[in-house]
Amino acid sequence: MPKHCWLVKQEPESYAWSSLVADGRTAWTGVRNFQARNNLRAMKRGDPVLYYHSVTGKEVVGIARVEREAYADPTASEGDWSCVDLVPVKVLKQPVSLDRLKADPATRGMALIRQSRLSVTPLTDSEYARILELAGTPPPR
Repeated sequence: MPKHCWLVKQEPESYAWSSLVADGRTAWTGVRNFQARNNLRAMKRGDPVLYYHSVTGKEVVGIARVEREAYADPTASEGDWSCVDLVPVKVLKQPVSLDRLKADPATRGMALIRQSRLSVTPLTDSEYARILELAGTPPPR
């Protein structure tokens, strides 16, 4: 199991999982919340990142990986903001809905549910493993 696991949220109308797959890599820019920024700064190269479609769909749809650790966000015109580079790893066999996460005892306390407005959140090893189990997807090697 990896040391740190993460979850990032994005509206599919803004940047869907399929866009990340098509692009092959993206800078995760535009985060303007201090706690989410600090989470970005804690990410390490190789850490797995679950990709969650927010607003429309409300489901975990894929697994990405941190390819480049935190650096200055080029979209920030002022302030001390960071971004990381993500690459797609695999689509989940079955998306895992927010309702399913809320109903499952192993995931109902995760940060996605407790701090629903936060766009970058840590996952415990057990939350990460359970989401992959619910998705019918083995962890990437």
